[in-house]
Amino acid sequence: MGIIKDAKSIAKRDPAARNAVEVFLLYPGLHALIYHKISSFFYRHKLFFLARWVSQIANRRTGIEIHPGAQIDSGVFIDHGSGLVIGETAIVEKGVLLYHGVT
Repeated sequence: MGIIKDAKSIAKRDPAARNAVEVFLLYPGLHALIYHKISSFFYRHKLFFLARWVSQIANRRTGIEIHPGAQIDSGVFIDHGSGLVIGETAIVEKGVLLYHGVT
């Protein structure tokens, strides 16, 4: 599933969302997942410093910390994700809904 499909999925599942464009532009949970895709790419290619750097930028911008080594499937929805931490060994399955404060 791509970023656009993820945004559409979130828009369907969140009653407060008006449309996928709003989700894409305004939802920090989706932004954190986009950053994770980038940092995970660097991590898989053994560019660990770049991977952690991107993940730290994401953490500061979204308040959501996702380790580049975490395995996150498509369709994940992070709602009100402030304080959420996903560690290196985490495996998040398809379609999971995560709220704030989860570690």
